[in-house]
Amino acid sequence: MLTEEAIYSIKKATLIYGSKRAIEICRRYIPEKAEVVEITDYKALRKLPEDAVVLSTGDPMFAGLGYLKGEVVPGISSMSYAFARLKIPLSKVAVSNAHGKEHMSAIKQASADIENGHISFIIADPDFDIGRFAEYLADKNILCNISVCENLGYPDERITSGNVQSPPKNRSGLFVVIAGDYTAGP
Repeated sequence: MLTEEAIYSIKKATLIYGSKRAIEICRRYIPEKAEVVEITDYKALRKLPEDAVVLSTGDPMFAGLGYLKGEVVPGISSMSYAFARLKIPLSKVAVSNAHGKEHMSAIKQASADIENGHISFIIADPDFDIGRFAEYLADKNILCNISVCENLGYPDERITSGNVQSPPKNRSGLFVVIAGDYTAGP
């Protein structure tokens, strides 16, 4: 979800790098004369020219490309968006990153955060197993709500809620998980 500042940066760019998905999302804002390069080697991004604009899906400072040199112009965070959709205050949020990382560490961190009274926000990847997460919580006798927010901001956005005993299931690989003692809004 792009901000006006991000759209402006794209519209004035002459050199743009991005994943195929990021380029397609931003296509309508990319100038005809701009050189567009699909990223195939993420390690090479550290050597880009200073005038390059890098399109990144996701949250740049969670699991994205915010580590690159230059200005970071974020879109609307999936965390902010998901909590707003569920009408859950952000004041008790704790973040765990399971995107491209070992999932059990994120599950243990989320569990500890929930035990400490936080609402856990887990950045998932397609292989993250919500059932395994719910089983871990149940084994620790942590009974709480769980919501799965998929394809946030896209036409096929889907948000489902359940609990440890009956966890929601994801249908897509693009999702985040929220768990803790909360009541999801409409």
